[in-house]
Amino acid sequence: MQDLTAQRTSSAVEDPGPASDIVACGILPWRCERGALEVLLIHRPRYDDWSWPKGKLDEEETLPECAIRETREEINLDVELGIPLPIIRYQVEGKSKEVWYWAAEVTMQQPRADQGEVDRVEWLSVEQARQRLTNDNDHQPLDALVEAFENKTLRTRPCLFLRHAKAKPRSSWSRAESERPLAATGRRQAWTVKRLLEAWSPQRVISSPWVRCMQTVAPFAKQAKRNVKQRDILTEKQAGKKASKATKEFLAQLGKNRPRVICTHRPVFPRIFEAIKAHLKKYAESKDLRDRLLNALPTDNPYVSPGAVIVVHQAVDRQLRIVSVEIYDSYDL
Repeated sequence: MQDLTAQRTSSAVEDPGPASDIVACGILPWRCERGALEVLLIHRPRYDDWSWPKGKLDEEETLPECAIRETREEINLDVELGIPLPIIRYQVEGKSKEVWYWAAEVTMQQPRADQGEVDRVEWLSVEQARQRLTNDNDHQPLDALVEAFENKTLRTRPCLFLRHAKAKPRSSWSRAESERPLAATGRRQAWTVKRLLEAWSPQRVISSPWVRCMQTVAPFAKQAKRNVKQRDILTEKQAGKKASKATKEFLAQLGKNRPRVICTHRPVFPRIFEAIKAHLKKYAESKDLRDRLLNALPTDNPYVSPGAVIVVHQAVDRQLRIVSVEIYDSYDL
């Protein structure tokens, strides 16, 4: 299994990456009924316990993909990941195990047990869920979920910043730089980028018009039936010549309501970080959270790997304040 970057930072978590023998992922499904928070628990007949939807990480799979897949398999829900929630850790037959959790709002869909690993599902109030949960450590992510709900930072929309997949080397390309395409490995990686982006299912796709960026977002855009909006200011050339304009572009994207992914180039990422810093300076919930999130941003070139994504979650009910930052590598086939 590849050693992939998986980092999450918020007021409730500071996760540098998996560190156990066994890694699993899951979600806390939630909804708001008449102003009250409800969560969905599952019952597993094999263990006769009540817990959260979750399962072990597969080969050639990232953590967000695992959470989405397990939710679909166990309770027939297609969800989009929200804010990160605390990891729980414990021992299983002498091995260390950790479960990474995310919040996931459920609106129109109806959960359905798979009648294999899960035989029952039930929506419960927070207090009912606390009484029903079998394992005490399952209370940790629930407590963080409740705190976010009370602070009006639970309902979020993601803004994703994507570095294009692996391109052909500059040294082997003699034509226009804007036409330099993905390498063979990069074309394969674009399909794993598609899988990773599906964890948040962005409604808007914005990209540098250069070939390697367009090739990176093409599989997701085609599968999700999204149009790709091309922006010249996202290219290496224009962002280099007009740095302040590029920063303003990214700051403008952080001010939009709909979930989006913006695909650009490695040298442009400092402009992204400048925009995030400016947004945090104006809207951060607290100095402590601002500093935590700023420290989560990469500082050393090349910042993130080809095909990697930085996920910035913004609270819909709090003027789109940034509440978490996550960084994930896509799988390199």
